[in-house]
Amino acid sequence: MAGYNLKEIMNKPERLTPGHRMCAGCGATIGVRAVLRALHENDRAVIGNATGCLEVSSYTYPYTAWEDSYIHNAFENAGATLSGVETAYKALKKRGRISEDVNYKFITFGGDGGTYDIGFQSLSGAMERGHDMVYVCYDNGAYMNTGIQRSSATPMYADTTTTPVGKVSNGKLQGRKDLAGIIAEHNVPYVAQTTFTKDFRDIHTKSERAIYTEGACFLNVLAPCPRGWRYEASDVMNICKLAIDTCYWPLFEVDHGKWLLSYEPKHKLPIEDFLREQGRFKHLFKPGNEDLIVQFQEEVDRRWEDLLYKCAR
Repeated sequence: MAGYNLKEIMNKPERLTPGHRMCAGCGATIGVRAVLRALHENDRAVIGNATGCLEVSSYTYPYTAWEDSYIHNAFENAGATLSGVETAYKALKKRGRISEDVNYKFITFGGDGGTYDIGFQSLSGAMERGHDMVYVCYDNGAYMNTGIQRSSATPMYADTTTTPVGKVSNGKLQGRKDLAGIIAEHNVPYVAQTTFTKDFRDIHTKSERAIYTEGACFLNVLAPCPRGWRYEASDVMNICKLAIDTCYWPLFEVDHGKWLLSYEPKHKLPIEDFLREQGRFKHLFKPGNEDLIVQFQEEVDRRWEDLLYKCAR
């Protein structure tokens, strides 16, 4: 996105309109709006959407918040649906049924439950086949729509309804899956991890690169959830800043196999700065649980060092 201008980007017509039913302070809709701003104004889009918070709150027949063509998919098949639509589009263009001067882009959205877990098979297939599409995961770290159950994107020691904190449990025992790294191993043209920064440059530029890079591309967007993470709605941007400054959520891209670090904090903050702002981790700050924070920090440090090594190659 040459000559990045935040005011110009933010003043583009909205493709996800106001009036949807998402919660205040929800990262999913912030992420969707940011991704769709990267579309060039004369281009059209077909949007796929796996079942989840975003789908049930933005499309309630006969009402829709989407300005572009929209397909609601089941939890498990968002990748397969959009890859089929993209293939049909190419076939129709080849037969002259769609004019050459009409340009469609194919973008599908799914939460971490429908992406890391239930929809992973169809996502992997779409990426491996190389369809010209972008899959965007809005990662809020749990199955928020159905009651805040743990997913494989849930961080360790998080309190969820299926990993409840109590006398015999400290929350989820496992670390989160590195989905961006897994998709990069599919040898797709472009993979990026991003979230909401002060001027939105990172998510805007990566979204444009993904949409306008030919082939299968993947964006993993940290999209905080005020209900599941338990923070004040107005704190969403601060939560994202802490995620990147503690290196819990590093910003990077993998461009045709080359790993590139997008941001390295001048002063890497301790992970407790990120955890302390969220009610789902409040048990970690009780006396006797200090070692749990140490373990969390060790895992963040290990992944960060691994990323630095990949980006230095």
